[in-house]
Amino acid sequence: MSRLVEFRHLEKQLAAQLAELEAMKNDEGLKREIVFEQKLRALLVEYGVGLRQVIELLDPKAGVTRTVTEPKQKPERKPRALKVYLNPHSGEVVETKGGNHKTLKLWKSQYGASTVESWLKP
Repeated sequence: MSRLVEFRHLEKQLAAQLAELEAMKNDEGLKREIVFEQKLRALLVEYGVGLRQVIELLDPKAGVTRTVTEPKQKPERKPRALKVYLNPHSGEVVETKGGNHKTLKLWKSQYGASTVESWLKP
């Protein structure tokens, strides 16, 4: 986008935002809120009270933190299935629930992982 097009685009956005701002300035609801906020802040200063104290006074439950509850227990993991591998070269059988078995690792390094996985008994 050229700089001129970008400038024109930003100029339009600014004009739209200024129009929206003017519309908000004339809104009676906004004017009432601004006056209320100014009076409230003046009262807070006059009485030396903080906003948190006013909230606590008006809504005591708002400042209460959650009570300590029992820690959520993690759901139990599904037990791993037992895998049985039969080495056709030596006839040796390995039963494992994970892939971190010493003999299984040795076979995978010796014969290759895909070959050893083909030895898995159903």
